Amino acid sequence: MLTRRHFIAGAGALPFLSYLSLESAFAATPTSILVMAMQLDNMTSLDPHESFEGTGNEICGNLYQRLVAPNPAKADEIIGELATRWDVGNDGKTFTFHLDPAAKFADGSPVTAEDAAFSLQRVVMLDKSPAFIINQFGFTKDNVAEHIKAVDAQTLVINTDQPAAETFLLYCLSARVGSIVQKSLALANQQGNDLGNGWIKQHSAGSGPFTLRAWKASESVILESNPNSPLAGKIKRIILRHIIDPSSQLLMLQKGDVDIARNLTTEQLRPLSQDGNFHLVREPVSRIMHLSCNTAHEHLSKPQVWQAIKWALDYDGIQKNIVPLTHEVHQSFLPKGFPAALNDTPFHQDVAKAKALMADAGLAGGFDITLDHYSPQPGPDIAQAIQTQLGAIGIRVELIAAENRQVLTKMRARQQQLALTIWGADYFDPNSNTEAFCVNTDNGDGARNRTLAWRCSWSNPRFNELTVQALHETDGQKRIALYEQLQREHRENSPFTELLQESITAACRKNISGVQISVLLDSPYEKVQKT
Repeated sequence: MLTRRHFIAGAGALPFLSYLSLESAFAATPTSILVMAMQLDNMTSLDPHESFEGTGNEICGNLYQRLVAPNPAKADEIIGELATRWDVGNDGKTFTFHLDPAAKFADGSPVTAEDAAFSLQRVVMLDKSPAFIINQFGFTKDNVAEHIKAVDAQTLVINTDQPAAETFLLYCLSARVGSIVQKSLALANQQGNDLGNGWIKQHSAGSGPFTLRAWKASESVILESNPNSPLAGKIKRIILRHIIDPSSQLLMLQKGDVDIARNLTTEQLRPLSQDGNFHLVREPVSRIMHLSCNTAHEHLSKPQVWQAIKWALDYDGIQKNIVPLTHEVHQSFLPKGFPAALNDTPFHQDVAKAKALMADAGLAGGFDITLDHYSPQPGPDIAQAIQTQLGAIGIRVELIAAENRQVLTKMRARQQQLALTIWGADYFDPNSNTEAFCVNTDNGDGARNRTLAWRCSWSNPRFNELTVQALHETDGQKRIALYEQLQREHRENSPFTELLQESITAACRKNISGVQISVLLDSPYEKVQKT
């Protein structure tokens, strides 16, 4: 019988990790305090104009508000958050937003159009990883002050460089990078010309239902209810504890030390689903696990090697034996549930075909390579399976496990070779992932837009052109067809191998209700109740 342990070819069990209390044990916590065990090691910043990882974005979503946001019940619809309404000029380039005069920051100061203008200008001026979402409307450091202006206290006007589809602009503004920060607080804590970035990384300056009390990297995050938020619920404090080992998370959940565990594996979820003391909240999310090749490496620059990797992997075996309750096989860069997403799975394990492709690349004898991957499960088990399967075609893989943030930092410096990582969509439009996986118009180290393609040193003029064509296509059916074409060509002719799409499961004690997770990784903590 093929077991999980046999399947990953001798993977060693991870040691059980003990955990340290923050101040005291959290068993039988008060109803006003919520404690979650989750893996927090992929966060590099809690500045919403810099944060570009799933967990950090989820937390920022509880600290900040945007002008507009996805409808929690239907992600393809945009609703007002700080904006009560908006108008679009006849030229298709002028967008006017009217802000809620009752909105307040955590210190009680009103949220004004000046704060909104400053925030969106700040995205462009800081030019951090997520800035390309806003930059694609023609904004630059030199012109953004003229393009984004506050007309009065409650009126913001955005003028785009070229006519833009209303839905596309709104989708982009609904991304986490569209969060509105308090201008006076950011500037009061400015160091040099950083617009408060150094301070906001570990503090909050928003109008969301919570404020940030403390963040200790790879240890904990503590949030406190914002008394000036009309969204504030009965939970007054949220304690997020970094527990990397799912077995430790399960034990803490069972003992009552935590109310919710967020990273349990299939093996741990199965018994909980039959236990009346717990309930599970599961939602497919827009997180695609993929294997990428840095084409700056001599061997990884060869298209035959990309193809060989795609045909060497046993996608179904990985899914069924390692992550049957948390992932499904997905082989396109657009997540299932997104417009134009392709859900067919054309690749399967064919070792003979993969070996022939290696020979065609002049690498019949194989080569040595490193594979960076996240250290939390299921990363190690999946990486070990990939190591075994690539070894069968002569690719000798050395695994390098590290905290999520370390893997991401290495990729952002383009120092990786192979990497097994996860990408989540930023907004509900096909362009979100298409731009990330396909576009790299400047492959230099000082490039302005450092997409996933850039991180892999891969630039293909055809994909650059097709992405622009799809983005500006006004005919809905033709636009969908272009994105379908992009996915088909990309999976055949790119250094990316899409493997799996994730479902996030929150394992909750029976006295917890109101937990929500959206496809775009929004999770409003203020809706959670504890009895």
